[in-house]
Amino acid sequence: MTELNDMACPIPISDYPKVTMAHGGGGRLMNQLIDRMIIGTFSNSFLDRRHDGAVMELDGGTLAFATDSHVVTPLFFPGGDIGSLSVYGTVNDLAMCGARPLWLSAGLIIEEGFSMEDLWRVIRSMAEAAARAGVQIVTGDTKVVDRGKGDGIFINTSGVGIVPEGLSIHPSSLRDGDAVILSGDIGRHGMAIMAAREGIGLEIPVNSDLAPLSGMVSGLLREGLDIHCMRDLTRGGLASGLNEIADQAGLTVFIDEASIPVTEQVAGACELLGFDPLYVPNEGRFVTFLPQEHADRAVEILKNHDDGKGACRIGSVGPRTGSGVIMRSLIGSDRIVDMISGEQLPRIC
Repeated sequence: MTELNDMACPIPISDYPKVTMAHGGGGRLMNQLIDRMIIGTFSNSFLDRRHDGAVMELDGGTLAFATDSHVVTPLFFPGGDIGSLSVYGTVNDLAMCGARPLWLSAGLIIEEGFSMEDLWRVIRSMAEAAARAGVQIVTGDTKVVDRGKGDGIFINTSGVGIVPEGLSIHPSSLRDGDAVILSGDIGRHGMAIMAAREGIGLEIPVNSDLAPLSGMVSGLLREGLDIHCMRDLTRGGLASGLNEIADQAGLTVFIDEASIPVTEQVAGACELLGFDPLYVPNEGRFVTFLPQEHADRAVEILKNHDDGKGACRIGSVGPRTGSGVIMRSLIGSDRIVDMISGEQLPRIC
């Protein structure tokens, strides 16, 4: 058996001599790095599912485990901050596995000289977010790094949740004919960050869609809907999330541009800055795949939640056609919606 130390790097050095900012997003480069280097090395039954978290069968129940790191700039933005983002990010990953989030850990990497007032603001925000999401922060760690090496503060959170008995939600459960449900308008988080970062004064400010998704997911599960897969639309936005699931399932997702809600503020900001809303990150939006006969009820349930008022059906799943995602445009033509090659918006989450 070949020793790991003797194995050649699975990504040729000539292709990607250094990790770049483009590897940090939800694009093709990062997917290649994860698939060929990380999953290829640590491959196991949990990682190979390529889900938002690991779902583990234990004596007496099923647990979901997820982790996420947060390096957003600026730390405070319209609609949230790095503290609430760090809590909701992991809560939402657990929810996408169908789990009820329960406990989180928090690792704080603090740059020397970081304001104690800002640190207290972040800590209080984490506490408020945890209370809203119904989770407890039960363990953690702090480290201080030299001035100029931490960008203020980085936060890692990991979480554990309980998965209801018999539930199996993951990309490989996708089925030909499934409906695709989107929980609300897209692009607000990314545009809120960009406006704050660049000091852009929009006529109508854009607030992040940052929110815990666990309440909406619980509402769907309580109704007994046959949910096949869910995915929150963070790095890489709607386009990347749909492409990842389609590739993992070996199917094609067909979507209708006219059905995808984008607010006028977000559309205007994207046009001003040259971004495509399909690829702009979200922190309070997710897609659900389930049988067509359950689609209308799913939309109705989501609309009963404050963060799901804009829920709608945006497409369906069909046989693989060679492309992962195909969109019917506003003018009636079909176009391929591919995985972005690099990163459209750096340091968003």
